[in-house]
Amino acid sequence: MQCYRRLSVVKALSFDLDDTLYGNQPFMLAAYEKMNAYFANILGKQRIYDFSFWFHYRDQALKANPELKHDVAAVREQSYYLGLKSLGYSSAQAKKIATDAMVYFVEVRSDFNVPKQSHQLLADLAEKFPLVAISNGNVDTKAIGIDHYFDHIFHAGNGLKQKPDAHMFTLTAQKLNLKAEHILHVGDCGKADVQGAILAGYQTAWLPHYGVGKPLALLPNIELTTVNELRCLL
Repeated sequence: MQCYRRLSVVKALSFDLDDTLYGNQPFMLAAYEKMNAYFANILGKQRIYDFSFWFHYRDQALKANPELKHDVAAVREQSYYLGLKSLGYSSAQAKKIATDAMVYFVEVRSDFNVPKQSHQLLADLAEKFPLVAISNGNVDTKAIGIDHYFDHIFHAGNGLKQKPDAHMFTLTAQKLNLKAEHILHVGDCGKADVQGAILAGYQTAWLPHYGVGKPLALLPNIELTTVNELRCLL
């Protein structure tokens, strides 16, 4: 652990999920492979329906509705819909296939086991602090077995803006009835988690362990080598 700024009183913690409590990249790569097979089974094997196919339609979806950037599930589903329309499916057919595909995607991207160390840490912290999950992603916290540790779980989308926007941070403080300065946010991304939380008034713990988040623009209170170093708060 490296300390950059002294921690003041911590009365609650908020957590990013992906690449903070577990390494998400291998699970996402596995999910993409399963989606390729899923679409090949439905649409035929004459072409590969991978990221390069859907990306063009993702770009179309975001240009038509820029606010979709705050909802990874909605933009993915709309990408599927537009891509299916381009293949000649009717609006009703494309909508049905896209909706079903999105349900399957969440299922397969949530098909993994969170490390036992993270389970034990969350269980121990939850005995002392209210815990909140604040995620830009769409992992199913119930499916991965961690939902019961959190007092509140917020995913960007459905009106909630993605980090680094202050929306979910502000909502968390309101729900906990705490001043933002007494909440410690833990996350891997120097922009979404650290910068976003600091600008919302939070204390921050940066965990770059998995090496996928954006670099720091603002210094956190502490930098963690492993998430388990949060045991210093117990």
